[in-house]
Amino acid sequence: MSGTQRSTIKAGQEVEIVLKADQRTGKLTRGIVKDILTNSSNHPHGIKVRLADGQVGRVKNIVGQS
Repeated sequence: MSGTQRSTIKAGQEVEIVLKADQRTGKLTRGIVKDILTNSSNHPHGIKVRLADGQVGRVKNIVGQS
């Protein structure tokens, strides 16, 4: 599932994000959502989140949902 809608993302979910440094390559990083940083209900490039390990990026996929 795409990560462009804020309502589909919850703390504790496993997601794949693109870190700022990886935007050119599109390399995905997997982790557990700690905080949702985007305030708007949707964002065309993905909702920005902070993972449990402190990394920040935009959600590209929600793991375990299709």
